[in-house]
Amino acid sequence: MSKAVIVSFARTPIGKFRGGLSHLTAPQLGAAAINGALSRLDIVPTIAEAYMGNVLSAGIGQAPCRQAVLGAGLPKSTICNTINKVCASGMKAIMLAAQTVECNAHNSSSDVPVAMLAGGMESMSNTPHYLPSSRSGTALGHTQLIDGIIHDGLWDPYDDVHMGICAEKCAAEYNITREDQDRYAIESYKRAREAAELGSFDDDIVAVEGPKKRGKSNDPPDMITTDEEPNSAKLDKLPSLRAAFQKKGTVTAGNASSINDGAAATIIMDEAQAISMGLTPLARIRGYADAEGPPVQFTTAPSNAVPIAVERAGMTIQDVEYHEINEAFSVVALANMMILNLDMAKVNVFGGAVSLGHPIGMSGARIVGNLYQVLKS
Repeated sequence: MSKAVIVSFARTPIGKFRGGLSHLTAPQLGAAAINGALSRLDIVPTIAEAYMGNVLSAGIGQAPCRQAVLGAGLPKSTICNTINKVCASGMKAIMLAAQTVECNAHNSSSDVPVAMLAGGMESMSNTPHYLPSSRSGTALGHTQLIDGIIHDGLWDPYDDVHMGICAEKCAAEYNITREDQDRYAIESYKRAREAAELGSFDDDIVAVEGPKKRGKSNDPPDMITTDEEPNSAKLDKLPSLRAAFQKKGTVTAGNASSINDGAAATIIMDEAQAISMGLTPLARIRGYADAEGPPVQFTTAPSNAVPIAVERAGMTIQDVEYHEINEAFSVVALANMMILNLDMAKVNVFGGAVSLGHPIGMSGARIVGNLYQVLKS
């Protein structure tokens, strides 16, 4: 079986909600990340197929992945797939690309090396509100606008609650306090800031044009080169924020992830073919896994998936030096560290979604890139 390797990774800066990247659609952000990943290669292989995560697709137009791929200038013959697995979308895209390489799906009748493109993209700033009654009409009285971000990105439709309520249930089950979550969030911000100051993200981030300057049409836009979230928080104020989902709750806007825009892309191919082309693999994909349970318990799904992925890689969890766990909420990382008995010093070393931001469809791919940089350093 072919061995899948990552030969390139790039991402846009992560923009704040209605911030510096809000003038760009998700496919435009995706195209920027794709071009960034391709530009890092001295020899560019043929991209046979693309998988891009995207969760909030309403209003974007048909086939968001294809829009990003063609927007990046890739051939119209490139096979395109949009993946929606909520916060895991970008990571699932990478898993599917790795499987395609391992199955040798695109090399059966040709010796020409080919590669897969995988990543994720999201513009939460451009997600529209919905007017469900407009199709059938409102006969009398008021009608309601539905927030697409909450409805399609942040709401548990099975238990009919905001995912923040799921986080509160997790905190109660594992006896994780408000103070525990605030301390974790502050540490996440400190790690992200330190990583940025040390240039740990410099090799990953591709500069993106900011919005046109008002009243200065001839002036070129500023280039956005850094994440907007890490330095925006006032850490001394974080412990005083109100609970966001329950009156006496523990989850706040400060210890939860934020709403953001951004995109990330990887190039994945067979290891032997990459080396034969003169490309140096960044990392080998040794194992991966999915795990699911009751939707309200999505918070602890990583603790079920990690042991499976480790076993498939032919390793034990003690062999793993560093971990990345998506910080949808601080309590998610804390609970999974507790269950898996992980050392916090080895988890989310460069910060996570709480401090860097969480463009939902992008984050899974960003996590893979972050982990590569941690291992490299």
